[in-house]
Amino acid sequence: MTRLTTLDLPSFTRTSVGFDRLFDEMDRMFMNSSANNTYPPYNIARLDEDSYAIQVAVAGFTEEELDVTLEKGILRIEGKAQKTDENITYLHKGVGARSFRREFRLADYVEVVDAGLKHGMLTVTLKRVVPEELQPKKIKITGNNVIDGLVNKVIG
Repeated sequence: MTRLTTLDLPSFTRTSVGFDRLFDEMDRMFMNSSANNTYPPYNIARLDEDSYAIQVAVAGFTEEELDVTLEKGILRIEGKAQKTDENITYLHKGVGARSFRREFRLADYVEVVDAGLKHGMLTVTLKRVVPEELQPKKIKITGNNVIDGLVNKVIG
């Protein structure tokens, strides 16, 4: 596998300052998207304009074996598999029960609303909550015109 480093983009890094986080994020994305990192499978759904859900297939895991954390904009879902009963001899073992770690980079102002486990699917619900001071403001148009008032003062 090839890792993306700042050495791969010398002309860009010579002229940019403060983009270390960008390169770290690109490196993390390339490392997470490797072909052998397909366990466990997951879905990302858009529920409406500001709501999302991440569903992770975690058959065989209990709530106690799963850990969902949000730190610095990264949603981390981890499963710690418990030892299976050694007294059971499986003729076929198709249900994956190995430990895993999945990370999802969340956009600004996206918050975790809740997480639930039902029928082997872990669903993490997300919502984008933009602070009121950053939302667009509707400006009321009035009949007052500051320029007209100044012109009248100068002329009058």
